[in-house]
Amino acid sequence: MGSLVKDITDREVDFAKWYTDVCKKADLVDYSSVKGSMIIRPYGYAIWENMVSILDKEFKKLGHVNVQMPLLIPESLLNIEKEHVEGFAPEVAWVTYGGSEKLEERMCIRPTSETLFCEHYKKIIKSYRDLPLLYNQWATIVRWEKTTRPFLRSREILWQEGHTMHATSTEAREETLRMLKVYEDFQRNYLAIPVIVGRKTEKEKFAGAEETYTLEAMMWDGVALQNGTSHYFGQHFAKAFGIQFLDKDNTLKTPYQTSWGVSTRMIGGLIMTHSDNRGLVLPPKIAPIKVCIIPIGDVTNELSSLEAKLNANNITYKVDNSDKTPGFKFALAEVKGYPIRIELGKRDLDNGFITLVRRDTLEKIKVNTNEDIISVILELLNDIQTDMYNKALERRNNMLYKANTYDEFKKISSNGNGFIEVNLCNDPHCEDKIKEDTGLKSRCIIDKEVDNTCIVCGKKANYKVYFGRQY
Repeated sequence: MGSLVKDITDREVDFAKWYTDVCKKADLVDYSSVKGSMIIRPYGYAIWENMVSILDKEFKKLGHVNVQMPLLIPESLLNIEKEHVEGFAPEVAWVTYGGSEKLEERMCIRPTSETLFCEHYKKIIKSYRDLPLLYNQWATIVRWEKTTRPFLRSREILWQEGHTMHATSTEAREETLRMLKVYEDFQRNYLAIPVIVGRKTEKEKFAGAEETYTLEAMMWDGVALQNGTSHYFGQHFAKAFGIQFLDKDNTLKTPYQTSWGVSTRMIGGLIMTHSDNRGLVLPPKIAPIKVCIIPIGDVTNELSSLEAKLNANNITYKVDNSDKTPGFKFALAEVKGYPIRIELGKRDLDNGFITLVRRDTLEKIKVNTNEDIISVILELLNDIQTDMYNKALERRNNMLYKANTYDEFKKISSNGNGFIEVNLCNDPHCEDKIKEDTGLKSRCIIDKEVDNTCIVCGKKANYKVYFGRQY
């Protein structure tokens, strides 16, 4: 039993190694000969499938439809929007040969798809009747990251990118914030991650956007993870690509655009927010397998009855019928993060009870055999979901700080990780100085009244901002 747990590095000793150990031991990923890319194993992919299924339904409720854009982007198309291409230039992977022939024009493997969508929109948007266009794509992108880590930073990324066009700025801004709210609700209610939502500073916004909104999650170690973004582009790309529509007043106008996306990075966020030194801990609403049954002794009839009840109530489960010892099976169930473990033992049944174990707290619960076990399981799954969120929220709130002076800011940042609230002006040099001095970057602007001067330069502050280290 102990060997499985011993194979996982203590997170208090080496958080990065602990994270990789959990990813591997829980069978979420494996490495391949493609440097910087990962193999997402069936259990890891099942978590992603749950995310896709839930979010896709939410998108479609709001009128979005799925499309598929090409994988390759001609260099001339990418170069149409200069600011955008400059933002991605260091991470772009290029294709220069087709078979044995050198291409006349090199093509990049998409790092994102704004230019492809805009080229298409120019062809199909003619009238106000064509708007709004609410498109979404589930796709793979490539970004040539120098330092990679499973789920968090990979050269090949599974993600979702929404791209919409609107007749008015008001509609586009509403869409930007509406999709941000979809992400926020999903991460709070399904992933049990208490994200902080806000606007990025001018320095940190997406290349080509007028405004970028972000969901900032704090991991167990106090480091920030940008867990999704929503962008308001205004007419920036539309003008660059010459997209116009004939409006109701019979005049040509330029539409307004949004883009929003999340990725498999959310799986990394799940792991680093909730898991522990025994392995993976998954919130029930996103867990592919909610119950793991471990039969001990001859319990064939009781097992069949329990399986029938779980199937009738659409509760996903797994039965561990391997020839391993019960202790090993218990440890494996903990490493895999199944929310509830049911120890279905002959001796317990003879004494009139079944043992349930919560993965999040490892608490053992004895359920009388004449109780309605399905009601107990459903209530327990709900309690686990709620308790995991509240635990993550409490830990995050204990690592939120305020600094009124630059010396105070540097002192807090040197004492450990977390988010530090400061007053900041809109001069990017002040952000640069903070990063140079402490390694911290702005996470997002906080929706609070500004009540002081910039902690760096002493001039009038424009907003309150959270700073923190990031993955």
